[in-house]
Amino acid sequence: MRKQTLTNAERYITPELKEYEEKITGAEEKILALEQQLYDLLLNELFDYLAPVQTNGNLVAILDCLCCFAHNAIHYQYKKPALHEGEEWQVKEGRHPVIERNLPPGESYISNDLDLNKTDQQIIILTGPNMSGKSALLRQTALITLMAHIGSFVPANEARIGLTDKIFTRVGASDNLSGGESTFMVEMNETASIINNLTERSLILLDEIGRGTSTYDGISIAWSIAEYLHNAPQKPITLFATHYHELNELEERLLRVKNYHITNKEIGNKIIFLRKMARGGSTHSFGIHVAKMAGMPQSLISRANEILSLLESQHVEGFSSEASATGNQQKSKMSIKEKMKEIASPQFQLSIFDAHSETFEDIRKLLTDIDINRLTPVEALLKLQEIKNKIN
Repeated sequence: MRKQTLTNAERYITPELKEYEEKITGAEEKILALEQQLYDLLLNELFDYLAPVQTNGNLVAILDCLCCFAHNAIHYQYKKPALHEGEEWQVKEGRHPVIERNLPPGESYISNDLDLNKTDQQIIILTGPNMSGKSALLRQTALITLMAHIGSFVPANEARIGLTDKIFTRVGASDNLSGGESTFMVEMNETASIINNLTERSLILLDEIGRGTSTYDGISIAWSIAEYLHNAPQKPITLFATHYHELNELEERLLRVKNYHITNKEIGNKIIFLRKMARGGSTHSFGIHVAKMAGMPQSLISRANEILSLLESQHVEGFSSEASATGNQQKSKMSIKEKMKEIASPQFQLSIFDAHSETFEDIRKLLTDIDINRLTPVEALLKLQEIKNKIN
């Protein structure tokens, strides 16, 4: 019965092959045993030198880290920061240590000065266009602070960093859908953690708080957070980047809040990001320009510009300081709704501008397309006549 159940391979195994297999198996076991024995002997021999080996390993690791710090400081022109027990955070010509290494050849990183203190500039409200560099400024602030505390030189011409126990950041967008938390819920959880754990030596970096909900809710939350941080007894120094330009009004209401913006320059229909921080708030985000850069259809971009121009021309107020103070936003909400109904109504589909606005837009486009340096006197007269005809 046994012979009938033998596999094809077993039929060809001879006693000699079985003996050879047993020898190989025994040899492997002996090799492993010998290796384990030698390894145990080595450990026993080294046991008396365990403390010196650990000490030397720690020293080598420290030297390796310091050599890396020195190499970066020499090659990338880092400077020695001054750590102090005061409350000021000052950096001159600060740079982002990662972005500046990944720029295209021939392009240099545009540095910025930053000054934070608990006397007159505890909170900076940072506004400016999309893609202008607000988030990069927040990140370089955190990196410079961290590098100074671990003993490294920093990417700046000069830096005075107060001792910091925590760096709180609320940047980016993420969700936890599997846990039942939306993007906005994650944002609020992280912000609540910051508010509930801040100290007098904390550095707080907030980027676009309140963007995951309606405009009124978002502005109200962002406004309240800024007020809370200003009035907190710890007075944590804070850098607050936002597209809610209404927050610029906080400078008039709160003593230690200051407005800054990232500069840009408009040339014709193009936006040039200067990436330099300057005093004062910004009133434009140029989101439609960024949408155009991303490849949105021209008809969509044109329609968005039309709606934006109409809203701005009618001075529609989405939020006001009075509404913030009293909590009464019904009037501004109704004005928004009424204006959007006008935009969406059939009579506005063909043209949302009056005749004069359309004419001036045509003239502006005509003048923008003219190359003055190549224009002959005769051509100039013809262009002038064309503009006159449009007005008539």
